[in-house]
Amino acid sequence: MLNKFNKDYKLIIVGDAAMSPYEILYEGASVEHYNPEAGWVWLQRFRNAFPSSVWLNPMPQENWAYYPSNQLIQKFFPMFSLTLEGLTKAVKQLKAKATAISDSN
Repeated sequence: MLNKFNKDYKLIIVGDAAMSPYEILYEGASVEHYNPEAGWVWLQRFRNAFPSSVWLNPMPQENWAYYPSNQLIQKFFPMFSLTLEGLTKAVKQLKAKATAISDSN
């Protein structure tokens, strides 16, 4: 995905982001297999590859604070709730980023 699509594409990640902060911050911390790079390295790669990107979180927003990983991921991606209101805000964010990117070219 990182090598196939250019910065003109928009990235929407859907997930609850309720992982262990260890999985984001440390090498080899994946629960599925050993990865020599920390999760934040991959989050940064995706953010750099797709500047116009958002994270949609299906978990109720009032519960986000209970998971430190939510705060970590929000350092890379604007996070919105997976509701009609959240989708509306996410699309506005994606359009605003697209405008800012095209204006700077």
